[in-house]
Amino acid sequence: MTGEAPRQEQYSSDGDDHRGALEVLGPGLVTGAADDDPSGIGTYSQVGAQFGYNLTWALLFSLPLMAAIQEICARIGASTGLGIAQNLKEHYPRSLLRIVVLLLLVANVINLGADLGAMGAAFALIVPGPVLPATIAFGLISILLEIFVSYERYANVLKWATLSLFSYFAVVVLAQVDWPAAIKGTLVPGFAFDSDHVMALVAVLGTTISPYLFFWQSAQEVEEQHRRHTKPLMVSPRSAGKELRRIRTDTLIGMTFSNLTAIVIVIATAATLHVAGVTQISSSVEAATALRPLAGELAFALFAIGIISTGLLAVPILAGSVAYAIAEMFGWREGLNRAPREAKAFYAVIALATCAGIAMNFSDINPMRALYWSAVVNGLLAPPLMVVTMLIASNRRIMGNLVVSRGLAFGGWLSTAVMTAVAVLFLVI
Repeated sequence: MTGEAPRQEQYSSDGDDHRGALEVLGPGLVTGAADDDPSGIGTYSQVGAQFGYNLTWALLFSLPLMAAIQEICARIGASTGLGIAQNLKEHYPRSLLRIVVLLLLVANVINLGADLGAMGAAFALIVPGPVLPATIAFGLISILLEIFVSYERYANVLKWATLSLFSYFAVVVLAQVDWPAAIKGTLVPGFAFDSDHVMALVAVLGTTISPYLFFWQSAQEVEEQHRRHTKPLMVSPRSAGKELRRIRTDTLIGMTFSNLTAIVIVIATAATLHVAGVTQISSSVEAATALRPLAGELAFALFAIGIISTGLLAVPILAGSVAYAIAEMFGWREGLNRAPREAKAFYAVIALATCAGIAMNFSDINPMRALYWSAVVNGLLAPPLMVVTMLIASNRRIMGNLVVSRGLAFGGWLSTAVMTAVAVLFLVI
């Protein structure tokens, strides 16, 4: 159960040159879609209800920052053949690794609890009944799928699950949107330096630029190399140019899709809830129920179904990113491409993290407020994790000649600086 995992011995020097368009889209697309989890949906809904269209610009602003840091994370995994935690373990003090993994664990368990609670509440909207049994069922389903479905099939399931985000595009079509105001709110920044606006901005950025996504996309690039029997790019530099272009395309498409979906959710709730005077959402039941008389039964159903669908996509990724980080820290065999008996500790962490999220729902915490606060926690924890990521990506001892370019490094450090400034602003106001 411990010790370094054996590496694949049969490699292709250049990878598969005949992959189709859907094959090119993988870790970046899934990571972007997972970013619109129930925590994100709850945050965007609250922002739209509270501020109308006025903060929609924050999601457009976050897109290049999010794309830069996620591409850097993907490049770390593809170039070194190791995840972020493993690189940190090999090149930096162990104390730093422990702090980083602890921060990730705290943020992810809160996120898991909030997401599972929202899924249970959304299911109770569609099939009236108690919320807790549904919450437990979704958690157990996620554990079983992640452990017992083969990686290749599971990766394809996650990829196709991203289509569930289109339900929110349908919601905005059904809403009575003031498009001039929506376009202005998206393109023209509006902001007031008060606690409500600052908290909302931290929540939005904490949702779009989330710590668990850093570890997940890096680890999935490593998994993809194992699946395709290709070497890390440092070992096979001839394929580096093609693979780095694939990573950029995959990441840009994934993050753009993610942020467009977020913008659509803000616009839909601004056009319905905010216009009707509903500015505070106390539960997912209230958010979806409020849509029923304002946008119709279909919009109500799509909103609820979207929470469940995106949760089924995001919960395994939240638990999986914790498992990758902890397994790399302790040197356990890890990877979704392994059978359960080959990586018992890795899969045990997935199960335990998900169960910890389930357990959170036995408290009196309101699911929608938990969703919003989990985004705030992510916003506060992201900066130190981003600093670590940038140090790895810029270190020639780790990345060799594949250290990130000046332009990409500028984007990564700018993203880190913005997240740090917003977190500090939240703490002082």
